[in-house]
Amino acid sequence: MSFDPKQLLDELFASALRATHPRHVLPAYLPQERSSRLIVIGAGKAAAAMAEVVEQHWQGPLTGVVVTRYGHGANCQKISVVEAAHPIPDDAGQRVAKQVLQLVSNLQEGDQVMLLLSGGGSALLSLPAAGIGLADKQAINKALLRSGASIAEINCVRKHLSAIKGGRLAKACWPASLTTYAISDVPGDDPAVIASGPSVADPSTCQEALDILKRYAISVPAAVTDWLNSPEAETPKPGDPQLSRSHYQLIATPQDALEAAAAAARAGGFNTLILGDVEGESREVAKVHAAIVKQIRRYGQPMAAPCVILSGGETTVTVRGTGRGGRNAEFLLSLTDSLKGLPGVYALAVDTDGIDGSEDNAGALMTPDSYSRAQALGLNSRVYLDNNDGYGYFAALQQLIVSGPTRTNVNDLRAILILADADTTPPGN
Repeated sequence: MSFDPKQLLDELFASALRATHPRHVLPAYLPQERSSRLIVIGAGKAAAAMAEVVEQHWQGPLTGVVVTRYGHGANCQKISVVEAAHPIPDDAGQRVAKQVLQLVSNLQEGDQVMLLLSGGGSALLSLPAAGIGLADKQAINKALLRSGASIAEINCVRKHLSAIKGGRLAKACWPASLTTYAISDVPGDDPAVIASGPSVADPSTCQEALDILKRYAISVPAAVTDWLNSPEAETPKPGDPQLSRSHYQLIATPQDALEAAAAAARAGGFNTLILGDVEGESREVAKVHAAIVKQIRRYGQPMAAPCVILSGGETTVTVRGTGRGGRNAEFLLSLTDSLKGLPGVYALAVDTDGIDGSEDNAGALMTPDSYSRAQALGLNSRVYLDNNDGYGYFAALQQLIVSGPTRTNVNDLRAILILADADTTPPGN
């Protein structure tokens, strides 16, 4: 009996999405009392889908607005859904951020606000601090995203250049009660990093933001430097009394996605190793994964094939070339270059939101013949990697994975399938 390795990898991806989609995870966290008046605000790639769930389960009066990425909307009747740009903010995101602040300002102690938060919220809910223009924030965001900085570093800078992030939204809601429901897309699930923590205290400082800009040689205008050196730029810190009525609940995490994918792999008869959240340069992370694959194939360590290796988290890409492709295509291209067609090894690397960076694909697929097929087409994996062109490489092989927007976001999923030998015989046969 034969089986399709690609079908198995597709099922791992689908299992991860089912386990972390708002329609499956949010209802259980909503309060039992659902008849009171509620103001709903939100930001992120899953925000519209989360708002749709709230509308389906809330019996009381609803009003509000959420912002999501273009193409990630949902069919909401009471909550306004606005679409804006990601990962570089645009004017639509700035306008809706102002609308959100107006909606929650001047509330009373008896008012209830629900914040629906997910990855992407940093760019989508963008309101520059006083004296900083949108064009300045766009340029700084773009430079940081190309620099190889981690998401925590990027969001530290974003918070200190914002009028709404880093706990400032929670302060605006005071003295109303604010409950945040969040889907995590960051390693460690730190609420202060998810969407730049608009509803929680921020332990980072302006000096750290300045240090990050210096570390990555990000040139900024004098207005930005002046702002970061002013007391007004500092974010609300732990213990701020105006954050005391802000409550936070994680409803889905990258680990949930990994565990769901692992359960699907085990159900298929495969040993499974979860490496957890992984950070670092995509191409270097791929080399580590390749070393583990080779150890399994040669020595059966740390487990025997047939097996599946899973990892999540968020890698980075220091952009030096002019090619296309997000961090998942970059990871998979580096893995392909490292393994060079090692028999019986298949891999998938995808972003769970359905968009790898700013492209139209979720990620890509590697098969044992990817390397040789590319060579036959005259494609040199090292040249493509040097040009940061993972998209072009896998497009030529017709191995891009295009899922469309998934309306959830728990960051990346990498799955490597290692068969016991080079055939396609499933476990136990």
